[in-house]
Amino acid sequence: MLDLYPRVNPGPPRPSRILTTRDMQRKSGMERYEIPGGGALMVELDAGDMITVRNPEGGQVAELLAVDASGAIDSGVIGVRADSDGDGLKALIAAGGSGMARLRQGMARRGIDLARAKSLRLFGTDSPAGAEAGFTTQRAGWLVVAAIGGAMQPQDQNTLTPLVLTVRRGNPGWAALHDLPEPLADPTLDLRISSATAKAYHVKAGDYIQIIDVDGRQCTDFQCFSARKLDKGIQHALDVTTSRTLMGHAYSMPGLHAKYYDQDFEPLIEVVQDTVGRHDAFAMACASKYYDDIGYPGHINCSDNFNGAIAPFGLDARPGWMAVNLFFNTAIDAHGVLVSDEPWSRPGDYVLFRALTDLVCVSSACPDDTSPANGWYLSDIHVRTYSGTETFSRAVAWRPTPEAEPQMTKDTAFHSETSARTRNMVEYRGYWLPNAFAAAGPIDEYWACRERAAVIDLSPLRKFEVTGPDAEALMQWVLTRDVKKLAVGQVVYSAMCYEHGGMIDDGTLFRLGRDNFRWIGGDDYGGIWMREQAEKLGLKVMVRSSTDQLHNIAVQGPKSREILSSLIWTAPTQPTLAELGWFRFAVARLGHPSGPPLVVSRTGYTGELGYEVFCHPKDAVAVYQAVMQAGAAHEIRPMGLLALDMVRIEAGLIFAGYDFSDETDPFEAGIGFTVPLKSKPDDFIGRDALIRRKEHPSRKFVGLEIDAATDVGHGDCLHIGRAQVGVVCSAMRSPLLGKQIALARVDVAHAEVGTALEVGKLDGHQKRLPAVITPLSAYDPKKTRPQS
Repeated sequence: MLDLYPRVNPGPPRPSRILTTRDMQRKSGMERYEIPGGGALMVELDAGDMITVRNPEGGQVAELLAVDASGAIDSGVIGVRADSDGDGLKALIAAGGSGMARLRQGMARRGIDLARAKSLRLFGTDSPAGAEAGFTTQRAGWLVVAAIGGAMQPQDQNTLTPLVLTVRRGNPGWAALHDLPEPLADPTLDLRISSATAKAYHVKAGDYIQIIDVDGRQCTDFQCFSARKLDKGIQHALDVTTSRTLMGHAYSMPGLHAKYYDQDFEPLIEVVQDTVGRHDAFAMACASKYYDDIGYPGHINCSDNFNGAIAPFGLDARPGWMAVNLFFNTAIDAHGVLVSDEPWSRPGDYVLFRALTDLVCVSSACPDDTSPANGWYLSDIHVRTYSGTETFSRAVAWRPTPEAEPQMTKDTAFHSETSARTRNMVEYRGYWLPNAFAAAGPIDEYWACRERAAVIDLSPLRKFEVTGPDAEALMQWVLTRDVKKLAVGQVVYSAMCYEHGGMIDDGTLFRLGRDNFRWIGGDDYGGIWMREQAEKLGLKVMVRSSTDQLHNIAVQGPKSREILSSLIWTAPTQPTLAELGWFRFAVARLGHPSGPPLVVSRTGYTGELGYEVFCHPKDAVAVYQAVMQAGAAHEIRPMGLLALDMVRIEAGLIFAGYDFSDETDPFEAGIGFTVPLKSKPDDFIGRDALIRRKEHPSRKFVGLEIDAATDVGHGDCLHIGRAQVGVVCSAMRSPLLGKQIALARVDVAHAEVGTALEVGKLDGHQKRLPAVITPLSAYDPKKTRPQS
C-alpha cells in the first residue's frame, strides 16, 4: 500500500548546504589573524584558549611575547619558557614599519615594558610551508606575535612572509564580550547600537567616524546633517542622489570619488577607509510602508528608529529616510530590477568617514529579518569617533583569496615621488597608483613613451621567490613554457593554467640560479597555486611572496637605454646595460659599486625598448629621483595607468580581467606562443586540455579597427548582421594611428583579417559602429623596437 504514495524526499528536511569562509561563520569561537612579514600583532587571551601559529609559506621566523593581565612579561601565560630576548620584535618596532606605532601604543597602554622582553622563537629559515606550533593559554593575558627578519636585497631571496595566528576560544561567552577589533586610535566616542535600534550623536568638523559591523553581515543606515544649518532651522540631510550625481558612482568610495553631499551641494562627509567595498545609496532606509506592503504590518524599521533617535535634536520626523545604507549588498540587474543579497561584510569590517563640517549623525542596526539583507541574523553595530588630529590613510580592503585577512590599500615605495606630481590616484590590487599626471596628461605621457622615455610605477606586480632542489621541476610543471631551457640571467614570458586549460595568470619567470627562480605575475593566487602543487607532489621547494620586499619601476621608450646607462653599474660577472639582451636581467647597483642594489631586466609592457628596475622599498626614492634627473635632458615623463593602457593595447599586450580569465586559454588570449606543445617534452598542468583546445578552437583573439569616433569599451558586443560573433576585450583611441582600435575575441568562423563586422552599442542593435578585423598588434607587430 505504501507504494501508492511515493515519497520523493523521505525523512525530515535537511539544512541547506552553504559553503562560506571561516570568518563569515558567526559565533564560531574561532578567530584568525594574519601577521604580514616584518609585522606584529597583539591579541587578548583568556584561560583555556587554544593558540596555533602557522607558517603558511615556510621559512619565516616567528617571535612570541606573552604578558599577563597586569602587563608583566610572562611566557608562562601560554605554558612555555622564553628562549630569546625579544630582539626581533624590538628591531621591528624601532624600524617603525606599518602598524608598529599602534602596537607600541597598545603595549604602552597595558604597561608592557619592551626593554625587559623575554620571548619565544618559532620556526627557522628552512621551515617547510605549513609548519605549525600550538599552545594552550594558562591564564588571562596578551600575546604579541611577530614575523621577524631583515630587508631582502633584490638579488637575494630571503624574503619576509606572513604568519597566521588562530585562536580557538575556550570560553565563547568571554569572546562575546570582546567582540570588537582594536580601536584605530584613542576613541572620543564608543557607542554600541543594539540590534534593531538607532542612536544619534554629534561629530565635530575634521573628526573621524568609524562604523563597525560587529558580528558580520549586519546592515546599518547612516544619515547626517550640518549642525550649522540646523542652528538656522535648515534640515537638509545627506542626499544620496546629489552625491551619486557629483561623484559619478553608485556609492562613494575612498579616493577620487569619496564625498557625500546635501541637496545644496555642501560636502558633509568623506569616505576615508572601507574594508567591505559593497554598499547601497539607491534604496531608502527601511520604513513601515515597506513592511506593510509585504505582509508584516507594525514591523520595527530604521526610519521610525531614526525619528525617535533624532527627536531630541529638534529634527522633524519623516515616514521614510534617505540614507547611506552601509554594508547593504544591492545591485541593479540587466532588467533594471534592484536586487539584494546577503552583505559582504564580515565580523569587524568597517567604514571610516571624516566629518567635513560639524554634524549631527544617526546610525541604525537594521531590523530586517524578512530577507537576506542581514544574513537572516540580526546583530549590533558599533560606532567609534576619533579626533581630527589623528592621521588615517585613504584605503580600501583587498583580499587576495576569500580566506585571507583584509589588506588595506598601501602606498608603493615610490608614492612620495609620484604623489608630489599628481593627486589623480586609483586603487590597483591593493596599492595606490597614478592614473595620470597633472603636468601633462595621458596623451603627453603616451607620446613620451613612444618618442622619448617614460617611467611607470609597477610595484603592485606580485613577486614570488621559488627556491630549493625541486624548484625547476615545480616551474616546469606549473608553467606552459619549457623552463629547463631557461639559463641563469634569462627571463621568459609564460602562461600559468588550470587543468582545463583556462588561465590563472600570465607573467615573467627570472632564473637567478640553478635552483632559484622568481615568478612575477599579476595575481596573489599564482603563489598559492604553486605552493599547493608543490605540496601535492611532495616537492622540496619553497614558494614565498616578496612583493613588499621588491618594488619596481619600468623605464620605457627609445631613450631608456641612454638614460639608464649612466645610472646602472654592474660587476664584471654581469652584463652591462649595453650588453643586456632582450628578456635578460642583470644584478646591478645604482651609480657605483656601493650604491643601492638593483635587479635590472630588459622587459616591459609598452611595445618599446625598455627596462624594469627592481629595488628594496628603502631605496626606491633614490632610484626614482636618479632616473628622473638623468632623464631630464631627454624630457622623460612619469606615466600613469591611462597612458600605459594605451601603449599596451597598441602593442597587442594582454591584461587580466579584460583580455583573459580562467575561462580563456592562452590560444584564445593571443599568446599561443607560450605553449610549446611540440618542443616541450615534459608534462605540465593543462597540457591535455590545451592540446584539445588547440585542435578544436572556437574563438580567436584579434585586432580591430573601428571606423567611428564613438568610444568602444570592454564588453561591447560584436555582430555580423543580427548574430553576435564576439566581444571587445580592450579598446583605445590611438594617437599614433589616428583611429580607434581594439583587442577582441571572435568566433573562429569570422576571425580572418579583413572581415567586416559591427560593434553593438546601446542594446547592441539600435546603434552599430563599423569595424574590420586586423592583426593583433597594431604597433610594431614584429617587436623590432623592444629588441632594438
